Amino acid sequence: MRDSLDQAETHTLRGAADRPVLLTIRDVVEEMEPLATPELDDYLHPSVLEVMLDDGLCEAENARIDIQWTTRDDYKFHYTDTEGVNLRWGKHPHAGDYIHVPGLEHYHPPPNASSDPDEVEASCISQSPEELVTRAVLKLWRVAYHTDSYEPLNAGRNPP
Repeated sequence: MRDSLDQAETHTLRGAADRPVLLTIRDVVEEMEPLATPELDDYLHPSVLEVMLDDGLCEAENARIDIQWTTRDDYKFHYTDTEGVNLRWGKHPHAGDYIHVPGLEHYHPPPNASSDPDEVEASCISQSPEELVTRAVLKLWRVAYHTDSYEPLNAGRNPP
């Protein structure tokens, strides 16, 4: 039983939600993205920053990015839209299951953000400060939005 618990823990964010970081991320989103409305799920004890987008990628009419950030600097930026497309950028332990991912930073590509080890990629986001990670995610999203393509979402990554 303990082995299955250890395995489950290696694929989750470590630590409690970091409220000050989520507030910083909210401020960056408000500053950078006119199509976004960021809001904490609970202002005093948040677990996620929900970013509602007035438009989505490709055919999607709207979308949302759910952001989690912990006191151990693990994070997840999960995009989902009205077309059922999901993708996410993350930084947290993954027990080395993602064979093309040398570090903790990884990317689960669209359309379903699969956790299949053959589909998960190394993330093009290698910086750790929350402001830089947030700016990178928003920039990648904006480029994909303007090109009407999912391709730029992990642009600049080093191939395995």
